[in-house]
Amino acid sequence: MGRRSRVKEVHIVNRRCFLQRAGAGLAAWGLGAWPKTTAAVEAGPSSPRPNVVLVMTDDQGYGDIMALGNRHIRTPHLDRLWARSVRLTDFHVDPTCAPTRAALMTGRYSSRTGVWHTIMGRSLLAADEVTMADVFKASGYATGVFGKWHLGDNYPFRPQDRGFDEVLVHGGGGVGQLPDYWGNDYFDDTYWHNGVPHKYTGYCTDVWFAGAMRFIEAHRDGPFFCYLPTNAPHGPYHVPEGYARPYRDDPAVPNADFYGMITNIDDNVGRLREHLLRLGLEENTILVFMTDNGTAAGYRGDKGHNAGMRGTKGSEYDGGHRVPCFVHWPEGGVSGGRDVDALAAHIDLLPTFIDLCGLNAPQADLDGASLSPLLRGGATPWPQRTLFVHSQRIEWPEKWRKSAAMTERWRLINGKELYDIQADPGQANDVAARHSDVVAQLRRAYETWWEHINDRFDGYCEIVLGSDRENPSRLTSHDWHTDNGPVPWNQQAVLAGLKANGFWAVHLERAGRYRFELRRWPEEVALPMRAAPDRGKALDIVEARIRIAAQSESTKVGPEDRAAVFTLSLPAGSTRLDTELIERDGTSRGAYFVYVERLA
Repeated sequence: MGRRSRVKEVHIVNRRCFLQRAGAGLAAWGLGAWPKTTAAVEAGPSSPRPNVVLVMTDDQGYGDIMALGNRHIRTPHLDRLWARSVRLTDFHVDPTCAPTRAALMTGRYSSRTGVWHTIMGRSLLAADEVTMADVFKASGYATGVFGKWHLGDNYPFRPQDRGFDEVLVHGGGGVGQLPDYWGNDYFDDTYWHNGVPHKYTGYCTDVWFAGAMRFIEAHRDGPFFCYLPTNAPHGPYHVPEGYARPYRDDPAVPNADFYGMITNIDDNVGRLREHLLRLGLEENTILVFMTDNGTAAGYRGDKGHNAGMRGTKGSEYDGGHRVPCFVHWPEGGVSGGRDVDALAAHIDLLPTFIDLCGLNAPQADLDGASLSPLLRGGATPWPQRTLFVHSQRIEWPEKWRKSAAMTERWRLINGKELYDIQADPGQANDVAARHSDVVAQLRRAYETWWEHINDRFDGYCEIVLGSDRENPSRLTSHDWHTDNGPVPWNQQAVLAGLKANGFWAVHLERAGRYRFELRRWPEEVALPMRAAPDRGKALDIVEARIRIAAQSESTKVGPEDRAAVFTLSLPAGSTRLDTELIERDGTSRGAYFVYVERLA
């Protein structure tokens, strides 16, 4: 049995058996043993378990809140929540979207879970990972997600496959990306509710919060876990004009629409808190507000506010991954307005919820630690630790690439630059030459960490075809694997006819006859492959080809054909799916959409 097979077998056993274990082994980095926490015991056996509402916005940075020093943005509801919460001031996530979500959902470093990019099949959360929703559901909680998932749009990666009872989401990593319903633009869009496309009226963020509040009311007798990851203020920057207008004439605002999107989120946070109060749930609901990476458009040059940090979204410097995290739970003693300066991260939230809510823990070793002692303000010593983040927006991860090894005092960047973050929060002065011993220590810690996270670096997370859980399946080029070439990950690329190709890593669940439809446009766009809607480029496609499981076929494409159709008898097992759409002049590109149905 090879290394990859052994690792996969272990993870599958962990996922099957996590209910049988009441405690988790928390793998911590740094000095000392993690303190044992007793929050669930302290709550008392007669106390109802707390509900959990986890709000995570997209691309909002640490400095994009008035309470955190931005004097040009309007966030009164977040400011009030900040004033009454325990605030984790040195809280870190990954520098981009999908990796943060993978680590948050599993309590494990994102690369361990198969996620280190936002596209190219590297945003798919490995099927054998146990998620936060799995853990809550196994402990009797109702579970719901409303907004952005970004960990896979096909079985077995969808949120409904990963422990969520109710699902209301857009596709891909943002509204208007390729897995999303065609033509969505933030207003009056079609989203997937429990796997079925449904047309909604209103602005996207309002839709997510409204869905979450309906879920909360339906499960008011609890307990429930409500995950509310908004797509805003991720680009494209669309918002009702009334929210952007107050910022248009302010010369200190780098992007009025971006700020307007945050103010809309703020209004929705206010409505959410009022809803919890009206239902009598505020006191015993753990409400967490956080963001998924550094700011994308809230700081440009001398405009905006970045809390004195270096770097923005995608950066290995603190501005790319240090984000706000507020935790509010009055009945549990987590409130009142207090800063916690200890180093913490997204991987800590799952073990924290396990502790605070008395959940059945997964057998898989978690990389995070319960923050319960810090949140409750007890006297338990908090050991020193070393945490790591990196940005690997490529097919195969590279050691030291855009990396940060972090302690409460030090930041080792890319294995070379060293910053005393307490004396130099802006990371302007590299002191590696003066502290070679610290550099060596952090390099050794990184090397150990790299060996800890690299089990999946030589394989793929495979989309399963032919399963009764999803048949037919719709594949998009968002999930192509490539040699770091261009990937048509959004609808604009398809409109432009981006010349590119890649393949899907797939697993045929059973042998049988499969029908493949190769398309330029999704089914909801009733156009021939050669034609294009407004603003689109027409392509003179005359032939289509398919290769899968050692079979290769081609067919002619007529001027009115919306799809090139192939029916193949295929064996079960892992393989790759390659496609080509060929123009009259020989130009070739991959099919942006492929619909696959197991017929028998």
